[in-house]
Amino acid sequence: MGYLLALESSCDESAAAVIEMETGRPAASVVYSQIDLHRRYGGVVPEIASRDHLRRMPGVVEEAMQQAAIGWDSIEVVAATRGPGLATSLLVGWTMAKGIAAALGVPVVGVNHLVGHLASLGLSPDMPDDSMSLPDPLTSCGPTVILLVSGGHTALVLNQGLHDRRLLGQTIDDAAGEAYDKVAK
Repeated sequence: MGYLLALESSCDESAAAVIEMETGRPAASVVYSQIDLHRRYGGVVPEIASRDHLRRMPGVVEEAMQQAAIGWDSIEVVAATRGPGLATSLLVGWTMAKGIAAALGVPVVGVNHLVGHLASLGLSPDMPDDSMSLPDPLTSCGPTVILLVSGGHTALVLNQGLHDRRLLGQTIDDAAGEAYDKVAK
């Protein structure tokens, strides 16, 4: 069975997951949070975040591979967040993903951070092993309008299926996501 190695470094968390390609089930997931590192500044400092990704991401990836208990030759695809996010943090994850993919001779795929948020709405920790064959839970009651609030983005998205989403509108200046982040701090 083949696996996908996924990396995330869009802001202040270094994360890696190993996903079974056939079933879509996670074989491993490791997250390192920088929240304590940024707390003294009252928010995320982009340069500090990217430097910590450089320091932590190799260990996070190695731990995910150990949790999955597979060899590097089992990885068929490497994916990483391409944006949106903090440019220098994204660069760390994307560069590492490209390096791993080149070393393994497998494709590398860029993932939109916001599309990841939308896709996560259909996930559940108690999904059965054959969950990839189930219908999209967000469409079981018909089309759904989703309010996406994340960092510097606020958007209304029409969801009509797992791969059928349309942007209805978005902010062009200040975002509710940014206000949410500031108030939460």
